[in-house]
Amino acid sequence: MIETFDLVVIGSGSAAQSVASRCRQAGWTVAMIDKRPFGGTCALRGCDPKKVLVDAAAAVDAARLLSGKGVRPESLAIDWTELIRFKRTFTDPHPEHLKAKLARDRIVTFQNTARFADPAHIDVGGTVLNATRAIVIAAGARPADLAIDGHEHVITSDQFLDLASLPPSLTFVGGGYISFEFAHVAARAGARVTILHRDDRPLAEFDAGLVERLVARTRALGVDVRLNTEVRAIKRANGQYRVMAGGPGGSSTAIDADAVVHGAGRVPDLDDLALDAGAVRYSEAGIAVNQYLQSVSNPLVYAAGDCADTDGPALTPVAAYEGRVVATNLLEGNHLTTSYDAIPSVVFTIPPLAGVGLRENDARANGASFVSNHHDTSNWYSSRRVGETYSAFNVLVEATSGRILGAHLLGPNADETINLFALAMRAGLTADRFKDVLWAYPTHGADTAYMV
Repeated sequence: MIETFDLVVIGSGSAAQSVASRCRQAGWTVAMIDKRPFGGTCALRGCDPKKVLVDAAAAVDAARLLSGKGVRPESLAIDWTELIRFKRTFTDPHPEHLKAKLARDRIVTFQNTARFADPAHIDVGGTVLNATRAIVIAAGARPADLAIDGHEHVITSDQFLDLASLPPSLTFVGGGYISFEFAHVAARAGARVTILHRDDRPLAEFDAGLVERLVARTRALGVDVRLNTEVRAIKRANGQYRVMAGGPGGSSTAIDADAVVHGAGRVPDLDDLALDAGAVRYSEAGIAVNQYLQSVSNPLVYAAGDCADTDGPALTPVAAYEGRVVATNLLEGNHLTTSYDAIPSVVFTIPPLAGVGLRENDARANGASFVSNHHDTSNWYSSRRVGETYSAFNVLVEATSGRILGAHLLGPNADETINLFALAMRAGLTADRFKDVLWAYPTHGADTAYMV
């Protein structure tokens, strides 16, 4: 059976929805395919459900930080089963709600694995979709394969978010944002937590000095963070899992845990698509695209989001933005290119770590002349009043123009405050203009005037 559409979209997350809705509004016939429940990673298996757990942990942490300062948190605890049940009130209805919305918009949905039959046709469970104008691949990412013995014993972040009960002990493989975020949640829920990272620099995309403070904060929480420790094998042992790892100086170590969680990065989810049959060039970094997000080898194909090989970071807002760029180029002809300037990113630990723009080493490599304004803010009113003892910032200001080149924050409300810096950088505001703003007080926004 063959069905014909102007546009066939593979994936149903932020990038896919952006391009599909725009093209449908323009009168195109559109099909959307996803092998998993509709909604994409962020809404179902990523940022949204994760933040539900993080906010619960933050509520517990806020009370504990104020112990002895007027708050008595002794009986406060996370009920994991109840928390997961609450999380599911967001995730469980979402796929059907989205499919109903797509149906109202007359976007035809297929829940099955998509595979290229040839450069213009997609096979979906025996039905062949003929794309007359474009195929957009927005398939997202998946956990990277772990080349270690016993990798089958590792659970993914998806599975962690669905644990009906929290294991008494967990070991996270890798020191990325998934490991740190979930470790902060699990530790505050009462689990014994270990993070194993193979080199001396976790969270490499963020300011090095602030990462050091966050590692210290994580250890103070009770999390065993081991750097320069590479996982070599995982075995079943006495009803638990034994993680064998190599440590500094050639040493070896073994950690027993009730669950081992994958936190060692994600890769484009392209294996099922039969891209070679579609004449779509790709690599480990994703689908090769030109400046218009069009495939370099098949002009009918565009790609957006985590599965596209672009300079954009793997973030939900970036995926949605790339989807809009693709839609514009499909509807108006190739002319719009991407810009990835001043995109903020956050590690949702407690407190959060955030950054936007250049880090110091990047600025130096670019030959920029700048002033680095950095300070420990644990004694600032905004940190002391909530009991947080780990907070700091590093803001880079160009010496000649006064433009803000980069901003890096660790501390309460950093996840929101970073957006002020992103807005200022996008708008080209100088540090002096930033200082001139009359901020509401007392707020974290008001602190920014003293950071530039």
